[in-house]
Amino acid sequence: MSRLFERLFSLKGRVALITGASGGIGRALAIAFAEAGAVVAVHGVSKDKIETTQQLIKKVGGRSAGFAEELRDTKACRSLVATVAKQLKRLDILINCAGTNRRKPIRAITEEDYDFITSINLRSVFFLCQAAYPIMRDQGGGKIINVGSISSTDGLGGVSVYGATKAAVAQLTKTMALEWAKDNIQVNCLAPGFLMTPLTEAGLWGDPHRRQWLLDRIPAGRPGKPEELVGAALLLASNASSYLTGQILNVDGGYLAGGSWLLEGE
Repeated sequence: MSRLFERLFSLKGRVALITGASGGIGRALAIAFAEAGAVVAVHGVSKDKIETTQQLIKKVGGRSAGFAEELRDTKACRSLVATVAKQLKRLDILINCAGTNRRKPIRAITEEDYDFITSINLRSVFFLCQAAYPIMRDQGGGKIINVGSISSTDGLGGVSVYGATKAAVAQLTKTMALEWAKDNIQVNCLAPGFLMTPLTEAGLWGDPHRRQWLLDRIPAGRPGKPEELVGAALLLASNASSYLTGQILNVDGGYLAGGSWLLEGE
C-alpha cells in the first residue's frame, strides 16, 4: 500500500458501525472496511447472518464484533450506538445501511406498512445519527454515511413510502452536514441505483418485463453489484473526503445522468 493511499484511504485504528451489515450492501461494505483496517461493528437482526458476515471478515484478516438489535425501537437505536462505543472504545464511522420496503401501489399501503417502512428507513437513521453525534464531536470528528437510493431524487412507481423515506434521508443528510461541519463531522448520502441483491433478485429483477425495462434505461446495461459501492463508501469514510460533506453520491450505472439511450452507431 503506497503512503499516499495509506494517508487518504486507510481506516486503520477506526471503528465503523454498519447497520444492516448481515447481508447485501451492508455485508459488502463491512468486509471491505475491515480489509481497509477498521474494526467493524456488524449490526443485523439475525444472529446467524451476523456471524456469517463476521466469518467473511475473518477470512480477509479483519476484526469485528456482532450486535443484534431491532431498529424499529428508538431506545434500541440509542442503546446500539452507546454499546458499540463502550465495547470498542470509540466510534469513528456510522453507516446507516439498514433498510426495508414493501412494494405496493399507494392504494394498498396499510398504516402498518407505512409505520414499518418509515421506522427503519428514516426514524432509525435520525436517532442513530443523533446518538453518534456527541461521541464523534468529543473525539474530534467522524464520518456518517446515510444510504439513500436513486429514489431519493427520482420518482418510481410502487415505492411511494420507500421513496419518501429515501428523499427524507437525503434532506436529513444535508441538514446534519450543515449543523455538524463545525465539529469536523462529514455527513454524506450514498445513493445506489438498481443493484442485484437478495432483496431485489426476485421482486425487482425476477419479472422479465421489468428487468428489460430497467436494462433499457441503465446506460451501463446491467444491474450493479453491492461490491461496486465499496469505492464510493471508502471515499466518504476516509481522510480523502475531509472537505466533502452534505452530498448525495449516486452510484447508478448512469441511470440519473439524464438519458438512457444512444443514437444508432454511437
